[in-house]
Amino acid sequence: MVQSADKCSDQKSTRERILEAALDIFSSRGYHDARLDDIVEVAHISKGSIYFYFPNKERLFLALVDQFADLIERRATEAIERQPRAGIDRVRAAIMAVIETFGKYRRPAKILLVQAVGLGAPFEKKRLEVTDRFAALIKRHLDEAITVGEIQPIDTAVVAHAWMGAIYNLVIRWVMTGDPPAERIPPTLVPLLLRSVNYPVEEKQGNAV
Repeated sequence: MVQSADKCSDQKSTRERILEAALDIFSSRGYHDARLDDIVEVAHISKGSIYFYFPNKERLFLALVDQFADLIERRATEAIERQPRAGIDRVRAAIMAVIETFGKYRRPAKILLVQAVGLGAPFEKKRLEVTDRFAALIKRHLDEAITVGEIQPIDTAVVAHAWMGAIYNLVIRWVMTGDPPAERIPPTLVPLLLRSVNYPVEEKQGNAV
């Protein structure tokens, strides 16, 4: 039993080293210029080890996207669960968590929003899946806000995807140029998004996000 647990731990450690090395290589060189040999060298593993976990470069890249998407969703869910009231408070918490996680993790943000663009159908499908996950989270709590009477009925599916587009565009600019700085995005963007669904930010929150 102990040996089995140790083996499982070793496998997890190896997989994590591969993903961390791949994050370095993909984010700095781009998908096409990244080589598995470089990732093997950075991870300090054998080439056979990388193929044990990932059969090819595409699967490794997509695994990085999944890993980052899981992190963002987990952070957003945790932020939502800290809000006792259904509705806009949870919507705001979800948006803030998504933006702040993008801002904290620049390399995986670059992989998802920049490096994955134009790589072909499997990558575009994955990007859409990730966007749909976050949009569904926002939509669910916008629907709650409508139910409790905080905002008027609106097409929440369209709104959620429009909001994700706004978030993505600002994060892409920050990833590529460093401007605007990540910490400047939430104080302006979050109230702007809330006002787009006619939520009275000034009356409810003053100048606070």
